[in-house]
Amino acid sequence: MKKLSAFMMIIILLISGCSQESVTNPVDKKMKIGIMLSDVGLGDQSFSDAAFRGLEKARDEIGIIFDYRELKDTETYEQGITELVNEQYDVIVGLGFMVQEDLEKVASKFPDQQFILVDAVSELGNITSITFKEDQGSFLAGVVAALSTKTEKLGFIGGADVPLINKFEQGFIEGAKSINPSIEVAVSYANDFGNDQLGASMADEMIKNEADVLYAAAGFTGVGMLKKAQEKEVLAIGVDSDQYFYAEKAVVTSMMKNVDVAMYQIAEQLVEKGEVQAGHIELGIKEDGIGLAPIRVKHFTNDEQKIIDEWKDKLSNES
Repeated sequence: MKKLSAFMMIIILLISGCSQESVTNPVDKKMKIGIMLSDVGLGDQSFSDAAFRGLEKARDEIGIIFDYRELKDTETYEQGITELVNEQYDVIVGLGFMVQEDLEKVASKFPDQQFILVDAVSELGNITSITFKEDQGSFLAGVVAALSTKTEKLGFIGGADVPLINKFEQGFIEGAKSINPSIEVAVSYANDFGNDQLGASMADEMIKNEADVLYAAAGFTGVGMLKKAQEKEVLAIGVDSDQYFYAEKAVVTSMMKNVDVAMYQIAEQLVEKGEVQAGHIELGIKEDGIGLAPIRVKHFTNDEQKIIDEWKDKLSNES
């Protein structure tokens, strides 16, 4: 009888152990990333969409879990970021320079939480800052534009007249003038990243003034520029992601700001090390943070392509 009781006790313990194992949530073992998207949010066909793609890839390939907040669903960036903190994500990303002030407010309240700020630099110790060398990619865009224009007149549309977007403008102008110092570049700022109709109207005005290659750093506003360029049968250059498919008869290339690559790399660090690199990370052509999408629509001669490649090599070797 004692032997039977001992045997039954072993069976009960085994069943109990299996039962406990079966109720363990496998999600709890995975690294979790929360992201507060930039102002337009998903569907901007540019910045937020690129970041989202990078996290989707990390979810599918290395098994992270992620969730996001959009400004349309919260009263402030601060509210959305605080919600993610309360849901205990390992790392929380603030996407875009406009998020900085609210991200820093929350980071100050939660010093043990890891945060990432994209497109601006914070001095707080628990915030990793990620910025890009947009001037490098925009320089290449300017080279392409100068090699493509027939009127020697280009156009640039910015989403806001701020230092970050000024880097796109300045790089574009410098790249164009490296090919032709007398080239003209019309510049206009929309003060809106989410208005494609405004972008189309601004592009139309530039085209009337003979600009035949247009470039924008303006989010969804820039998509309106691309479509107007196609309508008016001039050329355009996309931004942030490969925007060829929004205007396939107009988009020569796109200045790739690889936010998706940055998000994936952050996820890799988190999975491998349990934390992300501290301080300021700056990504350019050399680090695969910046580049050009494939050349389409416009045919370049071997000599012209050589010029583009040589500039890419020079910029990649910059410190």
